[in-house]
Amino acid sequence: MTMAIEKIPTGTIAPSLLSADFARLGESIELVMDAGATVMHVDVMDGKFVPPITIGSLIVDAIRDLVKSRGGVIDCHLMVERPERQVEMFAKAGADIITIHPEATPHIHYALQTIRAAGCKAGVVINPGSPVELVEPVADIIDMCLVISVNPGWGGQKYIPSSTGRIARLRSMLPDDVVIEIDGGVSLDTVDEIRDAGANLFVAGSAVFGAADPQAAFKALAARVA
Repeated sequence: MTMAIEKIPTGTIAPSLLSADFARLGESIELVMDAGATVMHVDVMDGKFVPPITIGSLIVDAIRDLVKSRGGVIDCHLMVERPERQVEMFAKAGADIITIHPEATPHIHYALQTIRAAGCKAGVVINPGSPVELVEPVADIIDMCLVISVNPGWGGQKYIPSSTGRIARLRSMLPDDVVIEIDGGVSLDTVDEIRDAGANLFVAGSAVFGAADPQAAFKALAARVA
């Protein structure tokens, strides 16, 4: 099992590997970590909970030493059915944070406890069409709430404007020590309102890896949220 990190980094950009060049994944990670990235965001999709299929624990295991040797954290967002069945595998592979969807399991409380028991920080995910009140029953056992501000499953989408108010509502509902992470459409055009609403960890995929200069793009975004 992984050793639990002391706390989840905040006030920073978490580059999403979904948008990285998979032919040069190690180089892509080194590029953004050299620019100051400390959190690598891994989107796991099973083709059932969301239509696409992406990557699994094998890739997490493959990047673990590279990320950890540089003092980084691996943040795994499981867009999979019955995520509690995958927790041990991802924890062993090197995940530090595992976030799951309430709609993906009939036992969300148990699933979150399983994540913590595996030595990882546990997070619950709120989709654009899900009521923010889904967080309330588990607010006392989560370390993070991930707000999805696009339709889950695909990178490069535009930010859904109503997400800003949802972030603010969650910030007022949740204990101060629960991190609010935002994923979807984070860019220089949207990051200020997202930050001001109360988010404190920001996933950016195409805005970083899709830029002509990913390092400069990361630094520009990071400067706005630091």
